[in-house]
Amino acid sequence: MHSVGGMSLTVRRTIRLASCLALVACASKGAPNSSIRELDATAAIEARAALTDGAIVRVVAFRLDGKGQRIVVRGDSLVHAASTMKVPVLIALAQGADRGTLHLDDAVALTNRFTSIVDGSPYTLDKADDSDDSVYERVGERVPMRWLATRMITHSSNLATNTLLTVVAADSVTALTRTLGATRMVVRRGVEDNPAFRAGLNNTTTASDLAALLVAIATNRAASRESCAWMRDVLFAQAFNSSIPAGLPPGTRVAHKTGDITRVEHDAALVYPARGAPYVLVVLTSGVENQAAARTLIADITRIVHPAMQR
Repeated sequence: MHSVGGMSLTVRRTIRLASCLALVACASKGAPNSSIRELDATAAIEARAALTDGAIVRVVAFRLDGKGQRIVVRGDSLVHAASTMKVPVLIALAQGADRGTLHLDDAVALTNRFTSIVDGSPYTLDKADDSDDSVYERVGERVPMRWLATRMITHSSNLATNTLLTVVAADSVTALTRTLGATRMVVRRGVEDNPAFRAGLNNTTTASDLAALLVAIATNRAASRESCAWMRDVLFAQAFNSSIPAGLPPGTRVAHKTGDITRVEHDAALVYPARGAPYVLVVLTSGVENQAAARTLIADITRIVHPAMQR
């Protein structure tokens, strides 16, 4: 065991970890967090992640005004995108509407039958595995794309997503992410394409790429000013708020998209504090068996990041 200044490195690391965790605990209880503002946020995030068995976290946070610190933890680490891949699908629809190649208020036929990208075999979605029954109730009807796009984001409807991917192709969605600064994100397929999943053909992303897309929406670069305002309104209406919003002061406005599959839990947000500049925060987690524990982890990381973004 090596020692420095009479104290072993192991002991020093233990003390540092304990200090980080104590600060996180204070933040969770609503105690004054001035000490957290002086702490290296990256160390605090890693310390908090160490409390959750198996957790690997990827975090990117920075203010939209370009001031203050930039927090990056494994920002370029690829992970299964889960439902965060629905953000670039939303952008593709907005851009199509701007170009006039589609009209969001036009209706499309809603069916529950899709084609695997691997072998062309048909597959259907199971309502029990989806998060929005309301879309299934309209199968067989023609429904407006705007309504489907809203349900895709606010209630993370898989059926709405797969239907919209018959309007905007997955490869074109990936291509547009490159134009907005997302260099590694890939949208390959619709949801629940099991042959593709078994072949390892999944939708993937990084925290940095999701941050780039959200910032483009926030700054009216993802599409026209009007379309970006519409996308922000849809993201503000998110129905699932137990991750990033749970770690923020009550009443904080958050435009965000969650995503989860087995041992994967994500939240990507534009945060608009009551005071101070808005900021982007993306927290992607993997390796956590318990979904509630993963969501608590994301909320605690938010408690670390929020005061740092307000400095």
